[in-house]
Amino acid sequence: MRFTKMHGIGNDYVYVDCVRQKPPADPARLAAAVSDRHFGIGSDGLILICPSERADARMRMFNADGSESEMCGNGIRCVAKFVHDHGIATKPQLKLETGRGVLTVDLEVTNGKAERVRVNRGTPILQRSDITT
Repeated sequence: MRFTKMHGIGNDYVYVDCVRQKPPADPARLAAAVSDRHFGIGSDGLILICPSERADARMRMFNADGSESEMCGNGIRCVAKFVHDHGIATKPQLKLETGRGVLTVDLEVTNGKAERVRVNRGTPILQRSDITT
């Protein structure tokens, strides 16, 4: 399995390009294994970059304990850079599908590489009763 390790403001994840290679059979188990900082690669979790029928790419995020989350702000910015820099979609504005829905990501590109990424994460959920786990 080919992977890339990236970080955004200190959150570090292992990223797997599932556009060009088969996705892992058990991503939750893989997330726990690769995240182990003593016996694995060491990370906050695993992010799969997948094809999407609704957007330029799809992000699936797994925490270090194997649980799947809707998204991560730092993680999605790294996904956008990966998607752009690896030629999956090379537009200055990307649509990325997450567990939270399709989010818009704006990229500042210099010499063909995404240098800065800004994501519109939508309206924050502030009511405890509206937060899903």
